[in-house]
Amino acid sequence: MERPGNFWTWRDTMYAVASKLDPDRYRRLARAAFAEMALAGFSAVGEFHYVHHAAGGRPYSDPNEMSLALVDAARDSGIRLTLLDTCYLERAPGKPAEDVQRRFSDGDLDGWLARVDALCAGVDLADVKIGAAAHSLRAVPPGVAGRVAQWAAGRGAPFHVHVSEQPAENEAVAAAYGASPVSLLLEAGALGASTTAVHATHLHPTDVVALGSTGTTICMCPTTERALADGIGPAAVLAAAGSPVALGTDSHALIDPFEEARGLELDERLASGTRGRFTTSAILAAATSSGHAAIGWHDAGRIEPGARADLVTVSLASVRLAGATPDTLLEHVIFSAATTDVTDVVVSGRCVVAGGRHQLIEDVAGELAGAIADVSRST
Repeated sequence: MERPGNFWTWRDTMYAVASKLDPDRYRRLARAAFAEMALAGFSAVGEFHYVHHAAGGRPYSDPNEMSLALVDAARDSGIRLTLLDTCYLERAPGKPAEDVQRRFSDGDLDGWLARVDALCAGVDLADVKIGAAAHSLRAVPPGVAGRVAQWAAGRGAPFHVHVSEQPAENEAVAAAYGASPVSLLLEAGALGASTTAVHATHLHPTDVVALGSTGTTICMCPTTERALADGIGPAAVLAAAGSPVALGTDSHALIDPFEEARGLELDERLASGTRGRFTTSAILAAATSSGHAAIGWHDAGRIEPGARADLVTVSLASVRLAGATPDTLLEHVIFSAATTDVTDVVVSGRCVVAGGRHQLIEDVAGELAGAIADVSRST
């Protein structure tokens, strides 16, 4: 049984794993995880990437070697990738990165800009997008977050940032800068239609207004927010205020788009005591078109002329979908389906999963188990 803990004790475990990664292990893990995503029905991934350098923050001979490992992994697994290159400079406001966090840091904003510009110049962008992220306002000052957002806007790329995931985050940011993360991001010009605030769990009503009025997308990650004991964010209130809601899988502890989708509504029910906070069509949009738009694929996530041919089929022979009719099928899929019901996945017109089997990687479970065991053995 898992020992009692919270987000911060989980973070220590995550750091221990991050300290063991090198480009080969990273590529192997990502390849298997991305393949699992494809088997589950995902056609695209926005990878919030901040493990940039070797131990101690020493750059690899190619400073983007870890990023290129992710690009290779996505291509091998058949999933479409937006690499959200993440700026991460501090362990807490005003305190430089230390220990494993040095791997995440480029030293300063200019270092991040130089590396990510080189990445954009060195990657074939035909099937990959390069976006940007500021890890959080615990990890970068507000002005730096604004500059990262400006870089993304100048390239027409998405910008993501973790926002108010934990009360302690809000407290540290307020103590350092005198305002909430959302207020500071607004002042820095970092909110807007190309920005996605990830989690947005612990918000003041004025934060909700700022996010909604700027059209900032909110990425809810229900299974991760449960697993880390983050809390339940005000998704329905944010949607009513004007923020598009998208869904993410975040920590990959559970890769199940159906569980993320129904979690949006079911967690709202727990928090509000009311059913029907989101319509099924709104949940579907959060899992498809809004999610793709948040990572820069505005031509994906819907079936219409000119859109990418991303198609997912589920078996109606499943006991979970028994009794579904054309009028109730969407509700059945959202509230009852599981990843084992997925039979076929087409990504940009390419068949990646057929008959429940990955067409590019023969044994996804075996590869994932081997990659995890390799990291566990490493010292």
